[in-house]
Amino acid sequence: MGETQKILQGPRHHTSLKKPLWVVLTVSVTSMLLICTHMYPKHGKSSSCHGLYSTRGCEDALSKWLPVHVRKFTDEEIAARAVVRDILRTPPFITNNSKIAFLFLTPGTLPFEKLWDEFFKGHEGKFSIYIHPSKERPVHISRHFSDREIHSDEVTWGRISMVDAEKRLLVTALEDPDNQHFVLVSESCIPLHTFDYTYRYLLYSNVSFIESFVDPGPHGTGRHMEHMLPEIAKEDFRKGAQWFTMKRQHAIIVMADGLYYSKFREYCGPGIEADKNCIADEHYLPTFFNMIDPMGISNWSVTFVDWSERRWHPKTYGGNEISLEFMKNVTSEDMSVHVTSVGKHGDELHWPCTWNGIKRPCYLFARKFHPDTLDTLVNLFPNYTSTAV
Repeated sequence: MGETQKILQGPRHHTSLKKPLWVVLTVSVTSMLLICTHMYPKHGKSSSCHGLYSTRGCEDALSKWLPVHVRKFTDEEIAARAVVRDILRTPPFITNNSKIAFLFLTPGTLPFEKLWDEFFKGHEGKFSIYIHPSKERPVHISRHFSDREIHSDEVTWGRISMVDAEKRLLVTALEDPDNQHFVLVSESCIPLHTFDYTYRYLLYSNVSFIESFVDPGPHGTGRHMEHMLPEIAKEDFRKGAQWFTMKRQHAIIVMADGLYYSKFREYCGPGIEADKNCIADEHYLPTFFNMIDPMGISNWSVTFVDWSERRWHPKTYGGNEISLEFMKNVTSEDMSVHVTSVGKHGDELHWPCTWNGIKRPCYLFARKFHPDTLDTLVNLFPNYTSTAV
């Protein structure tokens, strides 16, 4: 009888525990919902977690506490990032012999050679000149430019050949260990300041001046190609002008890159995906540096351009548009402008320009100028240039 009683009491004892257990679970779930309601209060109709039976917001909120899935890098990405890290750890080596390399990307003769000659005069040993003529050998009037042509090839606007020309200039200039900063300029580009000002501005800056910004429109992020995945995600895709200046470490990194460059070589071009018109020189370096060293670039270019006409190419200034007032306005501008492809006429982004954390004028160079502006610019040059850093 005693054993029978114990057996019969067993289930009653187990049943007596069930009720408190469900009470505890109910209280726990309710408490969690109340906590979510407190942490994520209602904001209009799209509340993230409100009401006892609305758990969608809570699930979203709680998901933030869970481990985030991170894509595993490929072997090629791991190797590329290891190389980049090692190069970036190399400190700059600035000496009395340090030079700035000026990389001229031009179809042929340089119409502003006389103006550049005034800019370089008296500063021999502080600069190097390299010229990539893509169509015809230039005729020179300045000794600074004589015999400075490098091995060149055909360049087509909007194609990877433009990036190849830039890399050709970089690798040639890197052969001189005294070249510590590299400036890409075109045949329609002019200097805005004295050489001394430009030398100090670039050589003692803590960043490279590479434009890189998000353009959410069809001619920005809309140009991202699915073929670039997984190495280049859409959220990493950037846009910017090709006219860069960069430190030696960054120039070496560009030459060492094969992985990300290959994605643009193969997949950034017209007609590769639907009606996308990807332009390699506008996206490769801005995207590349945004991914590998975003804090090491300025995100704006020190070369002024005027996109006010909203065409495929920036405005070209003629002789009747050049005045001392105009040039002083350009040289003193301290807000950079970035035009997106959002909206009918393109939205503008305006960013303040800083040099090592100090607000400074943005631009050291400017384009595009028609050859008939040469004489006026040469006459005005001593008056519109600045000598203070």
